[in-house]
Amino acid sequence: MTERCDTCIVGAGISGLNALFVASQYLSRDQRVILIDRRSRVGGMWVDTYDYVRLHQPHPFFTAGNIEWTLGKKREYLATKEEVLGHLHHCLEKIKQRVRVTELFGYELEDSEEVGETVRITCRSGEGRTIEIEADRLIKAYGQRVDTNAPLELSSKHARSVSPDFFDVREPEMRASETPVWIVGGGKTGMDTAHTLITEQPGREINLLAGPGTFFMNRDRLFPGGARRWYEGKLLSSVFRETALRFDGTNETDVMNWFRDNYGVWLTPETGNFLAAILSESENETIATGLNEVVMDYLADVVDRDSGVEVLLRSGDTLPFEPESWVINCTGSLFRGEHPYEPYVSAGGRILSIQNRSVTFPFPAAGANAYFLTHLLFLGKITQIPLYAVDVEEFRRKAPQYVMAAGTGPLQLYNLSLIAEALPARQFMKVVSLYGLDFDRWFPLPRRLRASAEFMLNHKRDRKHYKQALDTVAERFGIQTGPVVHAGSPFNHAQ
Repeated sequence: MTERCDTCIVGAGISGLNALFVASQYLSRDQRVILIDRRSRVGGMWVDTYDYVRLHQPHPFFTAGNIEWTLGKKREYLATKEEVLGHLHHCLEKIKQRVRVTELFGYELEDSEEVGETVRITCRSGEGRTIEIEADRLIKAYGQRVDTNAPLELSSKHARSVSPDFFDVREPEMRASETPVWIVGGGKTGMDTAHTLITEQPGREINLLAGPGTFFMNRDRLFPGGARRWYEGKLLSSVFRETALRFDGTNETDVMNWFRDNYGVWLTPETGNFLAAILSESENETIATGLNEVVMDYLADVVDRDSGVEVLLRSGDTLPFEPESWVINCTGSLFRGEHPYEPYVSAGGRILSIQNRSVTFPFPAAGANAYFLTHLLFLGKITQIPLYAVDVEEFRRKAPQYVMAAGTGPLQLYNLSLIAEALPARQFMKVVSLYGLDFDRWFPLPRRLRASAEFMLNHKRDRKHYKQALDTVAERFGIQTGPVVHAGSPFNHAQ
């Protein structure tokens, strides 16, 4: 079976929907997009994640393009899993009013090849059915490739090992038990799990194995409520610029400590991790007050001894473990596994690949890579602008504590500067105005206009600093960075 379309998009999560939104701005009503996803519905990672998850950012800033929510809640409301899935379905339906979309849910991309002015694509369903597709362009919108977390395999026969992705801690089985809970991991999943247990089962013994510790962006400082939006808080674009200008490629510890002290919140005595998650001061206080013990170490195993059951830590220390206690695997879901390297754009410029091996616009703005690169694809600029790309997966393996210092500010501001220079001012402002993932939208228009003016005034001068910092990091750790260079490409690291 062979299908023909103008654009094929693989992935129906936030990245895929942003790519689809952008495509709909350039394609006509009679043109066709084929949307492929291995899941049975739109939503990406939100289809698989734990049921008590809540969006950690104000919900209007999680969308496709500038499609508005229909939830009817206050701006600061943190949407639930089902509400997020409902909105993503709404986004798809809105986009389908602009362009023809054929959905192939339950299919996975098997192969793709760029042949002249066509991309040949093979995808296969879970039942083994194969479909061949010919398209003018292909967008592999894999995004962060967040996968589910399985329960930890533990040696003890007296430990109840579960994972939030397969076990809801609000279920009767957990409520009927009075044994302690051990949460493994201090990131967003760990905080969601701790907050849910503490608020719904007060008085229960809950312990946290926090590893190196984590700090979060402070929601109260970055998103002040009510009239305070006019005079309090700093726009996130300004925060990232200030952070990026402080970073010289060697001082990541000082920069992250400064960022934490000014814009962060944390409950652990040490904070070795930061992955751009957001937490409020009240949530942090609730969790800190409700925890029985915070252990700054990694779990190695839970083992049965003649003297009883013990928690074995990576450091070699042990802790007593009450039989039939719960161990909840809340370890990180980002950058897991190894994937083959692939540049964000193919040699012929007809295939985009949105994934962690070639990142141009990093988190926390999920979908930013897909949004901006898809615009450049349809504008015919994708192979003309020497965007700086970073292999974040390799970076995470070699220098995990430095990812945010090197990536969040310098990388996205450098690339945004290149786009601003390459596009006519009116066209650039139109692209930016449709960018619904922009956290600056929290603030009134006069404050946003001032921040935009500062960017346009300073971005060329700042860009030299960003590139020098990025190049320094790449040299220090031996990480593949810089513009994508194909055979015959005009790009080089001197750009």
